[in-house]
Amino acid sequence: MAIKKVWIEEGCTLCELCTDTCPDVFEMGDDSAVVKAGVDFSQFEDEIKECAEECPVEVIQYEEE
Repeated sequence: MAIKKVWIEEGCTLCELCTDTCPDVFEMGDDSAVVKAGVDFSQFEDEIKECAEECPVEVIQYEEE
């Protein structure tokens, strides 16, 4: 199943795990990691899933088709 949506819920601790693992999808905002606009998630599905699984506060979410 293809990932069609990725988002960060409240509670990000700015640990930078997601930006280190998948900098093509995630970047650091002022008070939370953010998902970059216009990214083709299908190119980074394994990395997105890894980020969601490894996030220490479990705020990285994704939705599959």
